[in-house]
Amino acid sequence: MGEPIELHTPHTRYSFAPTASGSGLRLLGWGAREAEVEPPAPPVLPGFDTPDDLLPHEFGVAGTRHVLESELLIRRDDRRDGARVRLVGEPHRASTDGGETVTCLLRDDAVGLEVELSWRVSAEHDVLVRGATVRNAGDAPLTLARALTGAFNLPLPSGAVIDALAGGWCEEFTPTRVVLPRGTWSMGSRQGLTSHLWAPVATLGDPADASRGCWSVALAWSGSWRLDVHANPRLGWVRVAAGVHDETPILLEPGESFVCPELLGLWAPDADAAARAWHTYHRAERLRDTDAARRPVTYNSWYATEFDVGCDQQRDLARRAAALGCEMFVVDDGWFAGRRDDTAGLGDWTPDPVAFPEGLAPLVEEVHGLGMRFGLWVEPEGVNPDSALFRAHPGWIHRSPDREPVTIRNQYVLDLGRPEVEAWVLGTLRRLLTGTGVDHLKWDMNRALTDAVRAGDPHGREANLQHTRAWHRLLDALRTEFPDVTVEACSGGGARIAASVLERSDVVWPSDETGPRDRLAIQHGSLSVYPAATMSSWVTDLPGHLDTTPASLTYRFCVAMCGVLGVGADLRGWSPEEEHLARDLIALYRDIRPVVLGGTVQRHGDPARHGYVVEYVGAEDDPRVVLFVFGRPETAQTVVLRPWSGRHQPHQRMSVTGGSARWVAQELLVDLEPETGAAVVVLS
Repeated sequence: MGEPIELHTPHTRYSFAPTASGSGLRLLGWGAREAEVEPPAPPVLPGFDTPDDLLPHEFGVAGTRHVLESELLIRRDDRRDGARVRLVGEPHRASTDGGETVTCLLRDDAVGLEVELSWRVSAEHDVLVRGATVRNAGDAPLTLARALTGAFNLPLPSGAVIDALAGGWCEEFTPTRVVLPRGTWSMGSRQGLTSHLWAPVATLGDPADASRGCWSVALAWSGSWRLDVHANPRLGWVRVAAGVHDETPILLEPGESFVCPELLGLWAPDADAAARAWHTYHRAERLRDTDAARRPVTYNSWYATEFDVGCDQQRDLARRAAALGCEMFVVDDGWFAGRRDDTAGLGDWTPDPVAFPEGLAPLVEEVHGLGMRFGLWVEPEGVNPDSALFRAHPGWIHRSPDREPVTIRNQYVLDLGRPEVEAWVLGTLRRLLTGTGVDHLKWDMNRALTDAVRAGDPHGREANLQHTRAWHRLLDALRTEFPDVTVEACSGGGARIAASVLERSDVVWPSDETGPRDRLAIQHGSLSVYPAATMSSWVTDLPGHLDTTPASLTYRFCVAMCGVLGVGADLRGWSPEEEHLARDLIALYRDIRPVVLGGTVQRHGDPARHGYVVEYVGAEDDPRVVLFVFGRPETAQTVVLRPWSGRHQPHQRMSVTGGSARWVAQELLVDLEPETGAAVVVLS
């Protein structure tokens, strides 16, 4: 075995080394920086495994590993499948800005296969970033039947407790626990999106010893994906592999390469520390910044008007929103030609001549004159059968050539993998944003990809994958060409959220559920991975789909203030008292926003129970602590909190909205007003 390679983050150490046979690289240890490295021991009893099956390979190749699972499976036209790779030379180590990168090359000369692997760490955060590029260096085509990015091997001899985020539409990010003593557990999406069903992240711990800490693994990919957990007690470790979904075979002609999406992993002492580590990473590497200018208090007119959009009515709502202190006004679905419901108009991105006889300019001018930014809802990937675009280009959609295309929500999906379609979308967005005063796009995607197979194209089975990469390129182009335009990423709620989305947008829409108690549960799950600065949340008048318990306006604001605050209620129905309360709460939020968006987050308790608290601790230059405290109407309203941050002291100054608070020894007691059920506590 070659010399070990150690990579250090601020709090962890990752150690691996070439295998003795030269077949690749194997894990030696991963955990706390000061802990001893303990390589997994081989099983006592032999089986049918080959030596390479018994090793915790960093990247498994079928044909090199023969019995157990592998991340790469190639098929060749001569029907000889698999590859026997060998490490070429020594792993290369290089310093990067604030960190280190290690790369190595695996090769099978007989097949003409090369795999370049990479590991990257930073001095700013504890996340290890993995990469893999598969290249056809031969003279015959190769098909990648499976091309996952790699695998993390976790020293968990007793199997794993897996904490994942599952759900459905309006139930996204629901914490879900699975105990896996042995065998394989899998999650993923074949929808061309991350999906409402699973978030592409899993946190694992030892079912027999919680003191070992936990490992968290995530995939930076917004298309179809899979994550597999393999527990084999004989080997003494649990293997977590992830990458693009293997229902998408990838053809590599000679000289072509496939770059796998990045695979992310971290070790932390516990799940709360893992959440904070993810937040630190996303702020350091994925988010542009947490600046309030990119996350204004937004009013969105959807729930007030739905498709019944008109210029004078939107002006009225804009004036009301500005009077409350909102900083951006967004016109949602219904502003474009022929759009009176969801059956027509999608794809025809010009202002509706009935709703806006003079175009959008008068409304944009009004909104800007009120001191607000102006935004529009768009869904550039979607098209209705009843639209000028579809009538002109019926061949631009994802469809199987031998059957009628499938409609979901009365629409098809444009095939962004076609260069002419990608160019049309980019040209449309340029037209919407150039010289029009549009400052913000809410980019929605309201259906899964179906029949994503392009007939007559040797790469046609990769249409799903090509769509995702084109979407990434489009967002990258917007950031480059229109750097001051902000983007909210949405997909029928939270069906397209991953680290690769955070770096290309300013905020994401975690769910279409705005009922406050259900929304609080969704945000609880989202905050276990994604920072508050990415989480758009609105105050609306709607009840929850699941928890219909009435909630006060203060409660609704407290829920929405846990992230990037927005308002989506019909302001024309609010009383003067509600308007006054909203103005005060928006002013409070704008004051504490730097702490909420840039601070360290700690969640206390269960959002379904009385006494749930979300705590934000400001940075050193803003030493305030903000707590959002939530109660239940059927429960006594006093909430007892043992502070998490060392900054809490009984002598600190304190302001409370929605109740009162007092110190008893080292505990903070918050008395919620019965009619509000929630409070904001600011310690300074």
